[in-house]
Amino acid sequence: MAGDTQQFLYHFQSGDRPQLATDPSAWTDDDNQVGADHFAYLQAAAADGVVVMAGRSQDGIGPAIVIIEAVSEEEARAFMEADPFVESGLFTASLHPFRIALQRETEAQ
Repeated sequence: MAGDTQQFLYHFQSGDRPQLATDPSAWTDDDNQVGADHFAYLQAAAADGVVVMAGRSQDGIGPAIVIIEAVSEEEARAFMEADPFVESGLFTASLHPFRIALQRETEAQ
């Protein structure tokens, strides 16, 4: 991403279906399709340099987060709201300004 960008973090809440975080059998076929669309959305955005990192805790208690770079909060919010998890209503999300203070160096490929 070129220019002066800021970092933002958004995290998901499961709303009225908290079992989605801990019970894979709670996911319907439609939910699984939304999940696949969500992964593809983030994967493409990572390739474009928008997504810095995305992941979720494995215990069902900790958060699922996405860290992105955007030129404004409005752009970051639009990206978050277009995430298939949010757009579909399967999850809600909260957006927060964020700044990575330390990051592990990666080895050159």
